[in-house]
Amino acid sequence: MEILKLREHSELASEAAEWFHSKWDIPVEEYAGSIQECLTGKSIVPQWYVAVENQQIIGGIGVIENDFHNRKDLTPNVCAVYVEENYRCQGIAGKLLEYVCEDMRSFGLETLYLITDHTGFYERYGWKFLCMAQGDGEVDLSRMYVYDLK
Repeated sequence: MEILKLREHSELASEAAEWFHSKWDIPVEEYAGSIQECLTGKSIVPQWYVAVENQQIIGGIGVIENDFHNRKDLTPNVCAVYVEENYRCQGIAGKLLEYVCEDMRSFGLETLYLITDHTGFYERYGWKFLCMAQGDGEVDLSRMYVYDLK
């Protein structure tokens, strides 16, 4: 398994946009636009990454300004963390998280956030519960986590 930065692998942009869309049901155009912005290198965020094995995307993760929640002050956000079911429980999500944190640290960022309904998972990788936040269009509150890159 290899983790690739899409900014260095533009040939995977369309495939990655389709893959993320198939997992999260966000319009493919949203992913394609964000990935294209990542490829331009004009700003640190957004960034997109894929885990690849045998030339197949088996996992992915992104960093965007806001992951569809009401806490616009908590930015940037790790988003779209996903590992294919038959590759789960092998530490791939943890490797993706560590890779992204190291990459964002290399840009000089000091903090990352993420919103999730998972409890216990992100703590294993050093994330700390921060507060509850309202996801766009969501009735229930979700957990907001913070990761100190310093």
